[in-house]
Amino acid sequence: MSTVTTKDGVEIFYKDWGPKTAQPIMFHHGWPLSADDWDAQMLFFLEKGYRVVAHDRRGHGRSTQVGDGHDMDHYAADAAAVVEHLDLRNTVHVGHSTGGGEATHYVARHGEPQGRVAKLVIIGAVPPLMVKTEANSGGLPIEVFDGLRQQLAANRSQFYYDLPAGPFYGFNRPGAKVSEPVIDNWWRQGMMGGAKAHYDGIKVFSETDFTEDLKIITVPTFVMHGDDDQIVPIAASALLSSKLLQNATLKVYEKFPHGMCTTHADIINPDIFAFIKG
Repeated sequence: MSTVTTKDGVEIFYKDWGPKTAQPIMFHHGWPLSADDWDAQMLFFLEKGYRVVAHDRRGHGRSTQVGDGHDMDHYAADAAAVVEHLDLRNTVHVGHSTGGGEATHYVARHGEPQGRVAKLVIIGAVPPLMVKTEANSGGLPIEVFDGLRQQLAANRSQFYYDLPAGPFYGFNRPGAKVSEPVIDNWWRQGMMGGAKAHYDGIKVFSETDFTEDLKIITVPTFVMHGDDDQIVPIAASALLSSKLLQNATLKVYEKFPHGMCTTHADIINPDIFAFIKG
């Protein structure tokens, strides 16, 4: 397996496909999944001639199931370790959900200062802040995230079936075309990772404030979000992030779910492609 070892000794698994001389696109996956969640995008852009890279976040997928370092600073530093190991430049970073937060934090704190980033794409992403606070009245109550932690601790396997079978892909909506293989693949990816990393990750994706990151990013950024996202509600995420970014393009997808990269890859992929080429 292809891995890079971080400064604190964690092995981060990554995929690196395509011509080494081509423009790289690096993908940042959502919680609690792995690089495999980007299959539809990586194959699409590989065919278009790009170099495609994706990694498993620490504690997720095939990376080390370490017990600590589950915070956005480490996530971004781990992504930077992959980028620097492969010496990726002029890179487009694409992040979904928690990965959208990771990509944002990476670009703001590592990628742009190093001059390595061309563009950023965030899809159904958690920034600027998910949890409700005095300053973020539109966020979700902390009890929502406490409930996720309780379900994970009680029966992670059942939780990792119920989430994709219900709100993640919108399969709980009337008339939805439910795909058991898609549910199974979500469950498979989730169960590959470590319970500790996933438990801690709930705090990371819900309580990290990305406001300052968004403000300092200057590269063109494509903010993509479904208006029927039941996991990361659009009003407190994309609609705010697009206003904080200096150079943002917002596209709202009517009735699309949180997992739209899978359910609507035929629409999402060409839109990302058009943004990269534009």
